[in-house]
Amino acid sequence: MHIRPVDTDKFPPNVPVRFIAEDHHALGLDDPETVVMASKTQNLLEVALAAGINIEHACGGVCACSTCHVYIEKGMDLLAEPSEAEDDRVEEAPGLQRNSRLSCQCEIRKEGSIVVRVPAWNRNAVKEVPH
Repeated sequence: MHIRPVDTDKFPPNVPVRFIAEDHHALGLDDPETVVMASKTQNLLEVALAAGINIEHACGGVCACSTCHVYIEKGMDLLAEPSEAEDDRVEEAPGLQRNSRLSCQCEIRKEGSIVVRVPAWNRNAVKEVPH
């Protein structure tokens, strides 16, 4: 996935996003919780990847799969509303909850604090593992 550049003069990174990883080692993290400063207009997948949090995204972040499924524990009202396409895709994700979203579609629209839980089973089932 290509991470879009953000005009930090227009959109300063002043939105704290706390990622809680149920399996932090699988995501390449030393700690289960990571706080990242994000900018409005970024989506949560871009924020995570820029911070080295390896959330799976088989489709490259274009809302064509459900591998980047996360739970928004705080700050749902700060994000763009889910589209019909996202609702259709997120229904395919395991562990569906009321706060389920696709991180590639969660564009930050307002300032405030956001908490995102990355499920332990968040991984690309079709990714080839070298042997």
